[in-house]
Amino acid sequence: MGNQNIVWHQASVTREQRQQLKGHKSAVLWFTGLSGSGKSTIANAVELKLNQLSVHSYLLDGDNVRHGLNQDLGFSDEDRIENIRRIGEVAKLFVDSGSLVLTAFISPFISDREQVRALLPESEFIEVFVDTPIETCELRDPKGLYKKARTGEIKHFTGITSDYEAPLTPEIHLNTAQHSIEQSAEQVIEYLREHAYV
Repeated sequence: MGNQNIVWHQASVTREQRQQLKGHKSAVLWFTGLSGSGKSTIANAVELKLNQLSVHSYLLDGDNVRHGLNQDLGFSDEDRIENIRRIGEVAKLFVDSGSLVLTAFISPFISDREQVRALLPESEFIEVFVDTPIETCELRDPKGLYKKARTGEIKHFTGITSDYEAPLTPEIHLNTAQHSIEQSAEQVIEYLREHAYV
């Protein structure tokens, strides 16, 4: 599908050299869950902890990316797939730069998340399932989106009129009904320590 006249330029500095310079491994922490599950809030808390540990990181948030890179996309299944494809490619570049990149996207389809996983070496994609019951998400409804979805103002809303496929075997499973934001963020940091990312 790509242009045959475009060839990947091999940089002189390798990913391993960038990681060595930064003093830690690089990877994608892919936060997935329903709208209102706490993905962005927990990812922000994790990034703050990484910053305090002098780890080079960057958070790609779903809403923020749709303001720029993906502002041309809607919320149909096709556009959601393209949204995640683009984010996967951007995340891959961040990993190549030697950084830990955190992504906070609903990313409702298993196949799309697996497609991003396939872009990276096995150890460089860490799926983080922010497991929050839809009833809790709907009670929180920080942006009033569930209410709009229930009244038909929003079409293709995940969990209401569009499917969410929960991860089957995520590297990290955060149960937000049992743990606070701080505890959830610490669980992620502990995983990174145990597996020698930081």
